Amino acid sequence: MNRTVNGVVAALLLGATTAAGAVAGEGGQPGDAQQVSRTIEIVMHDNYFEPEQLSFAAGETVRLKVRNEGALVHEFNIGTAAMHEAHQGQMQMMVEHGVIQGDHLNHERMKMDMGGGHTMEHNHANSLLLEPGQEAELVWTFASADSLEFACNVPGHYQAGMVGGIHVE
Repeated sequence: MNRTVNGVVAALLLGATTAAGAVAGEGGQPGDAQQVSRTIEIVMHDNYFEPEQLSFAAGETVRLKVRNEGALVHEFNIGTAAMHEAHQGQMQMMVEHGVIQGDHLNHERMKMDMGGGHTMEHNHANSLLLEPGQEAELVWTFASADSLEFACNVPGHYQAGMVGGIHVE
């Protein structure tokens, strides 16, 4: 029974991971750090981002430097609304399995074998998961896509308004 449950969870996790990572090609792709045209600082607070909107030229490669100044774990994720919705299932599993614990991450549980070689490590090229006080960066090249947004998919955060728009010209 346990093996079956782990297999189902792994299948759900793989589907959510694919949805979260599928932004490459649709809205952009990981960028080359040597091609960065500018660095943008983004601050995550509890249930909002500063700034709330971002604009890029099609083909522009930027460094997004993200800092969590909130009291809770937050995510910065680039994707479409549909991708965020699909990814929220994975984030819910991370809460249910004790990986996301409000104001911190259980890094040992992230390594937990979910079956089939899948873990709950959060290592998508288009996403950062940060504890309070942490900062990290990602380099991204934006393609032309008007439906992109950045969001926090920790359960309830997107629904509380922790989402911002991305405009690509």
